Amino acid sequence: MPKQAVVTDKITRPIGPFSPAIVDNGRIYTSGQVAQDPNTGKLIDGGVAAQTAQAIHNIETVLAAAGKSLGDVVKVNVYLTDMKSFTEMNGVYAEFFRAPYPARTTVAVVALPLGAAVEIEVVAS
Repeated sequence: MPKQAVVTDKITRPIGPFSPAIVDNGRIYTSGQVAQDPNTGKLIDGGVAAQTAQAIHNIETVLAAAGKSLGDVVKVNVYLTDMKSFTEMNGVYAEFFRAPYPARTTVAVVALPLGAAVEIEVVAS
């Protein structure tokens, strides 16, 4: 089966030439999600905890459009603009994912789209 774009009108349209997610050979690869409010398209107010929760909610929405859930996630990549926020992000992250936890990578980056403090992408199967 050829790759297929996952689209939904329940999140903000991508700010660049990319799909919210792609399904390829039964796996779903999401594009990175920041804490955009799905109604306004603007980054939500609040710190890393609030932004982490919103980014994960956006991922849930994309996965649901593909018929999947967070329980189907096998890999997560988290990008933070400040590793001092790791503990705060991790606390919120743990509210959404259950054992066996997905494999995960967390890295610090210089900047993220819209001035976000966190961006998250996942692979689900």
